[in-house]
Parts: sequence; C-alpha cells; structure tokens
Amino acid sequence: MNADERHHQIVALARRHGEVNVAKLAAELNVSAETIRRDLRLLEKHGLIRRTHGGAYPVETAKFETDLAIRTTRGVPEKRRIAAAAVSLIGDAETIFIDEGFTPQLIAEALPTDRPLTVVTASLNTAAWMAASTPATVLLLGGRVRGRTLATVDHWAAGMLAGFVIDLAFVGANGISRESGLTTPDPAVADIKAHAVRSSRRRVFVGIHTKFGVRTFCKFAEIAEFETLITDTALPLSEAHRYARLGPQVIRV
Repeated sequence: MNADERHHQIVALARRHGEVNVAKLAAELNVSAETIRRDLRLLEKHGLIRRTHGGAYPVETAKFETDLAIRTTRGVPEKRRIAAAAVSLIGDAETIFIDEGFTPQLIAEALPTDRPLTVVTASLNTAAWMAASTPATVLLLGGRVRGRTLATVDHWAAGMLAGFVIDLAFVGANGISRESGLTTPDPAVADIKAHAVRSSRRRVFVGIHTKFGVRTFCKFAEIAEFETLITDTALPLSEAHRYARLGPQVIRV
C-alpha cells in the first residue's frame, strides 16, 4: 500500500467510525505509529481530518457529513452540559426554534414543562419526542427529509420559517470560525438555518469545541448575529475571548 492509498484508507476509516486511533491504524495498516502521525499531519493540512491526542476525527466537507448515529456517541457528557446551559438562557421566550442535530435534540429534552411553549423544528426525532413526551405545541417544518439527519429542508420548510417571528433560536453548525462565521456542508441545510436566524429575535449557537476553527462549504450566518455561543471547556479560554470580541457572550461548560 503506497502513501496515497494509505491516506485514502485513513480518511475512509475516520468517516466510517467517527474517529481513528494512531495505534490501531498502525496495526491495521502495518506501518509504524510515527508514519501514521505524519499521515495525520498531512491530512489535517489538507483539511480532511483534525488531530486529537492519540488520534483524529474527520472534517465535514461538501461531500461528507457525519450522520446522526455517530453524533449520538461522541462527546455526549459535554453535549448534555451544553444543552443544560442553553435551556438556562430561555428567559421569557415562548416560541423556540430547535435546530436539527443531537445537541439541539438534548436541548429539547431539557426544556421546562411547567410553562406554555411553542417549539418549531426541522428535526423529525425532536418533533416526535416532544409531541409524545411534553405539553409543548410542536410545529414540524414540512419538506424533503434528509436521511442522514432525519430533518426537513427545501422551499417548503423555508417558506414556513419565513412566516414566523420566533423569540429564541438554538442553532448548531458543522463549523464555526472567526473568518467564515457559521457553516454547514449542504446548501439546503444552510438555507433552513439562515431562515431560522433571520426569523428569530434571539439566537444562541450550541456546539462542542471541535466545531470551532472549522469551515465547511456553505456559510449561513455571521458570529455577530448571535447573542451567545455555548461550548465545552476544551475550547481554550484565549480562543473563547477571540470569539467574544466579535460580539457574542461565550459560555464554556
């Protein structure tokens, strides 16, 4: 196996499993750990993976996006803390947009049930759970259902959002960077997120630290449009301060 074939295999494994480990890759590909580390450095330079201590995880691109099943297994304690912090910011909001994705789904599960709420969402999972388990009024956006995330997109969903004035939106992203704002790989998803941002009086970004510094294909919002960014404590404090200088409060939990 030459270097190009090895690089292709590493990226394929990372995308299939959600992350890879240096020692396991070295054993599977029959090369040294140092060779794998060099491969990972090169792949990170090309924007295909991001290295972690002892391994790497895939970067989402216009041609690749992790599915919901993988998202439910990575960083779950951090995502639950982020969700709890997000719910604490509801204030007097009565209408709430809940984005697609696993962290927003955790926010939905943590919403208070002792007050009237109307929740708008593109997520089939979130809508089904809330309708069955809470007293909230749930509005599911209509449209084409994306199999990867079980969320609705296209002009039907965008048209519904354009007719709403929402108190508070909890929005996720595949990437957030100081240079490119909030991004996602799929243009149809970006359009729905952009409509949600425009339709909401307040906007809160929720996402684990691995989203920061990442740029994917489609930009849908500026950082300055958000009042708060909520992430975990693995985002360095110095980096949090850099994002805060663009306008929003940054909460690390």
